[in-house]
Amino acid sequence: MPQGSETRSDGAEQAPGNAPAGGNTRRGLLIGAGLAGIAGLAAACGGTDDGGEAGDSNGSGGSTGGARPNGGGQPQGGGREIAKTADIPVGGGKVFEDAKVVVCQPAQGQFKAFSSACTHRGCAVGSVSDGTINCHCHGSKFKITDGSVAAPPADEPLPEKKITVQGDQIMLA
Repeated sequence: MPQGSETRSDGAEQAPGNAPAGGNTRRGLLIGAGLAGIAGLAAACGGTDDGGEAGDSNGSGGSTGGARPNGGGQPQGGGREIAKTADIPVGGGKVFEDAKVVVCQPAQGQFKAFSSACTHRGCAVGSVSDGTINCHCHGSKFKITDGSVAAPPADEPLPEKKITVQGDQIMLA
């Protein structure tokens, strides 16, 4: 055996400080693991290749005005249907929990939509009656005509949501 060499468990000789014949060292293992972690991080931080819908820097979320160009089951330019006009009573409205919106018809043929989150504490409004949108958490009431506060404790109006009416369909943009 040459001077200064070591014998590995498989009987082969190796000079001190040199990598084993197979190249499997702790240093190599750590570098490999580090590179794999960096690659995973780069993939997680990367954008999408679907037109920029996830992580758009302009805050639009890549929206195309409601309708998807791939024909995702929605009419061009109209958004998604949330109700039929016949579903919304004149002088009243209806809360759509899944869409987080309340749609009202203050006068015949006039439709308005507002966020269903009460501006007082964020509870979902629960009903529409007697010309007001009512939050059952703390008693706030909002006018169906413009979403303004009709009764506190809320002190901010409900944000208006954009809707369009196409025939007998009410579409959320």
